[in-house]
Amino acid sequence: MNLLKTIAAGCLVAALLGSCSPKAATDNQLTEKENTDGWKLLFDGTTTNGWHLYNVGPIGNNWLVKDGVLYCNPDINLDHGDLVSDDPYSNYDLVFDWKIPAEGNSGVFINVLERKDILTAWASGPEYQLLDEHHPDAHIPSKISGCLFSFGPQLHPAKLQPTGQWNHSEIIQKNGKISFYLNGTLTTEQDLTTDAWKEKIKHTNFKAYPEFGRYTSGRIALQDWTKGVSFKNIKIKEL
Repeated sequence: MNLLKTIAAGCLVAALLGSCSPKAATDNQLTEKENTDGWKLLFDGTTTNGWHLYNVGPIGNNWLVKDGVLYCNPDINLDHGDLVSDDPYSNYDLVFDWKIPAEGNSGVFINVLERKDILTAWASGPEYQLLDEHHPDAHIPSKISGCLFSFGPQLHPAKLQPTGQWNHSEIIQKNGKISFYLNGTLTTEQDLTTDAWKEKIKHTNFKAYPEFGRYTSGRIALQDWTKGVSFKNIKIKEL
């Protein structure tokens, strides 16, 4: 009997201690600290609220929400398009988890200008590249995950999770200066307000798009691509 009482008492203490511990974060939710620090969810885990298709509006059936994951379905023949945030952002810290299938290719665009005469999000918004390690372009240093697409290799080599597993990314923008992180490693830094940035654009294919890279404020866009891509835990804190 004494043994049973001891076990019961131990269980009660453990339960009470557990209830006093900080609540661990679960997918697509904010911790108490994140709430206090000013973070907000850009994806609630159940709907596409807060997003729309670039230059279209209503979201078709290419972007789906299932089991807490925002998924771009590559098998749909109609209603394709990049997903863009309803709100524009200037100074912020953006974090998100993503995974991509074998040979997958996608990206997250920032400072996107949505205008009918600009046909795609990438024609104005610089891209945080998302690329599977088995993609044909994976040998090109300026086109691997965590890069500012086409503008140079990773600043520091970052470890990419195996195909189909979740990666964690972060984009910080403050007064036009951006920093990209992949799985905790700083991979890109760029000041979008300098003449040096304008000069870099002149040496890429983006020189043909007059609005590209001109802005330090705009919408955030998730790229629709042919292999599909998945997102969760999309959170932002305005700075």
